[in-house]
Amino acid sequence: MLRHGRLELALHELRPATGASRPLLHLHGLGERSPESAPAIYESWPGGIYGLDFTGHGDSSIPKGGGYTCESLMADVDAALAELGESTVVGRGLGAYVAVMVAGGRPALVRGAILRDGPGLTGGGITPTSPSVEYVDPAAPVPPDPWALAELTRDPRPPDYATAFVRQAVQFSGLPEPITVCTVGRPAWLEAVVQEPGVRVAKLEDALATYA
Repeated sequence: MLRHGRLELALHELRPATGASRPLLHLHGLGERSPESAPAIYESWPGGIYGLDFTGHGDSSIPKGGGYTCESLMADVDAALAELGESTVVGRGLGAYVAVMVAGGRPALVRGAILRDGPGLTGGGITPTSPSVEYVDPAAPVPPDPWALAELTRDPRPPDYATAFVRQAVQFSGLPEPITVCTVGRPAWLEAVVQEPGVRVAKLEDALATYA
């Protein structure tokens, strides 16, 4: 468990390290949690494999009253990177969007970000929606936190905001292609990311081999 302000984050060791290779950090999709063991699709990765439960998901803390944003989840990943050091990050759905943000926010620590399909990839569109009062069932089983599902499905994803993080990753990471897209789905923010220099489109196994 990692301390993140008043919250605790669950960082799971999915497969122990066997050598000096850097870790692979798996970021799950919206409403999911880290798998119990390393997915078979990551079998070729030479180093240790870890999974982070975002706030409100899995074994991590559930704050009272919501307040979820992708920026707060980016801070979750920052706490995990402070523990793991330089890592390659692979994100599913919502985790893919957060991976782009943290690749630009922590370019020295993120040695490649791999984006995959999964729940929460689209988000709430490219512009803020009309203000509304959210309601969740207080008796709903958790995790995931119903507030996380309600708020993160409406989180806007402006394409120019996403590409700003891409450009920071390209400028400061030192990698020629710090982000690799392995998705079939292409919401507007991701389509804009794909068009940026320094972003590669490839199969997952090729992306893993490149960053290993």
